[in-house]
Amino acid sequence: MGLFDSIAGQVAQQATAALSGQGGAGGDKMMQMVMGLLNNPELGGISGLVSAFQKNGLGEVVASWISNNTNLPISAAQIQSVLGQGPLQDLAAKTGLSTNEVASNLSEHLPGLVDQLTPNGQLPSGDLMAQGMGMLKGFMKS
Repeated sequence: MGLFDSIAGQVAQQATAALSGQGGAGGDKMMQMVMGLLNNPELGGISGLVSAFQKNGLGEVVASWISNNTNLPISAAQIQSVLGQGPLQDLAAKTGLSTNEVASNLSEHLPGLVDQLTPNGQLPSGDLMAQGMGMLKGFMKS
């Protein structure tokens, strides 16, 4: 097991802890949201997501998630502003939640997940991200 396995394990633990009390279906929905968001071709993966935050005046917020410092919070309204209705509607359709619920869940969990996916303040490469999300999906089903 290498660095990648460690990161995937940490992300799975955080997602599971964040979703405790919501049962397996909640974990599946969160996984669908994160996978859908990071695999959305409109956004361009995690690096595209970071760019979207920067373009919308929230570069300092997303930078805090990537850094080794305290994660700054983000509101559901800010998530909606950054992502736009298209990606949120896609995620809502995939998860069975409303766009407001998707934005709210992402505002709660996205900072910690991005933090876990960016060890030592560095974005993972595209291939590593695809592999990590595949492993994370496996962890969430267990």
